[in-house]
Amino acid sequence: MRPTLRQLQYIVAIADSGRFHEAARRLHVSQPSLSTQLAEAEATLGVTIFERGRKGATVTPIGEDIVRMARRILNDVEELKTLALGAHNTMAGRIRLGVLPSIGPYLLPAVTRRLHERFPELRLKVSECDTLELDQGLREGRFDVIISTADAHGGMSSEIMFREDLWVCGSPEDLVAAKSESVSLDQLSARPFLTLGSGHRLSRLIQDIARRAGTTISAEYEGSSLDAARQMAVMGAGYAIMPSLYALSEARRDPDFIVRRIDDTDCHRNVSLIWRPTSPLEPEFRTLAALMKDIAGELLGGK
Repeated sequence: MRPTLRQLQYIVAIADSGRFHEAARRLHVSQPSLSTQLAEAEATLGVTIFERGRKGATVTPIGEDIVRMARRILNDVEELKTLALGAHNTMAGRIRLGVLPSIGPYLLPAVTRRLHERFPELRLKVSECDTLELDQGLREGRFDVIISTADAHGGMSSEIMFREDLWVCGSPEDLVAAKSESVSLDQLSARPFLTLGSGHRLSRLIQDIARRAGTTISAEYEGSSLDAARQMAVMGAGYAIMPSLYALSEARRDPDFIVRRIDDTDCHRNVSLIWRPTSPLEPEFRTLAALMKDIAGELLGGK
C-alpha cells in the first residue's frame, strides 16, 4: 500500500500547525480521524513522522524529508488540476498566490474583480508574507506564484509588472510638508528612517537610501506594517519610506496624509510576478502578469 493524497494533506497540515487538533480544525475533520490516518501512513511507510508530546507534534528527522516530499507531491497535483482545467485556453482552477503586505491590499482588490469578470472559473488563494516567507513558500510548493521583487528570489522565472517609486512621509512640521511635489535625498538627512522588519526586502532598500541620504535607520522603532510606520512618522519619530501603491492609495483616501515623492533615480523597486521555472502554468502566469500590469498602471496613473 501507499500513502493516500489525503494522508499527505494530513501530514503537511500537522507539520504546519504543530498540533493535531489545530490540523484537524484546518482540514475540517475530527482529531481521531486525523490521528488514525496518520498512524496508517506511518505504518505504511514504516517510519515515525511525528514525535508526540504534551506540547504538540514535533517532526522527526526522517519526517522532515517526508513532509518536504509530501508538499512537492501535493503541489504537483494542484498544478495538474489547474493545467487540466485551463486546457481550453482559459484560466481556471485554484492558484495559490503569495504577496508582499505592502502590495496586496492596494493591488489585489482590483485584480480579483477583473479576474472574476474574465475568468469566472479561476480562484485565487491569497496569503500575505514577508520576502523570506514568500521565497521559502515558493520553493517548498506552498505557493504556485508570488508577487515580490525578482532579485530576492534567485533561480526563479519572473515577469516585471510595474515600477514603484518611493515616497516619504513625515510630520507636518518636517521639510516633506513643503508644497514642492518631491524632495531630494539631501533634504531627508535631518531625521532617521523608519523600516519594517528585517524579513522585508523593502527594509534593505531603505537602509541603502538612508546611507546615501547621510542619515540612519531608527534604532528605537521597527514597524510591523506601513500603517504603523506612517503613524510614527506623523508623530515626528522619523521619515517613513513608502512604495507608490500604498502612498497614493492612502493619499487619495485621506486628504490630511502628507506624502512626497523622493527625487532620486534609484529610489524605486520593480514588482514582478514570480514562479518556479519548472511550473507548467507559465502561460497562465504570464496572462496574469499582463492583467496585473494593466491594473497597476491604472492605479499608479493617478499621481
